[in-house]
Amino acid sequence: MAVIRLTKENFQAEVMQADKPVLIDFYADWCGPCQMVSPIVDEIAGERSDIKVCKVNVDEQMELAQSFGVSSIPTLVVISGGKLVKHAVGAQPKSAILDMLEAVE
Repeated sequence: MAVIRLTKENFQAEVMQADKPVLIDFYADWCGPCQMVSPIVDEIAGERSDIKVCKVNVDEQMELAQSFGVSSIPTLVVISGGKLVKHAVGAQPKSAILDMLEAVE
């Protein structure tokens, strides 16, 4: 499944109305740790059809980042049923990201 680029315009439909858990990667192009996490998130998107995987460029979507209280990047969140259920700040290994997803199934 492809990674969805979130904006404030598509956030409600893609995340809050999703019928499965949503993993969101808050990142910036200039952020070194974000560049390490990004291919992992892309890989998970390709492997898992039971979740939705999205990314938010915090430089382009400051309003969305602020609504989640993102002050450090990368920040990963899992939304399920329209509610924030998991949250992690900083570069995470694939196993930790998968653990975040397992907790909501």
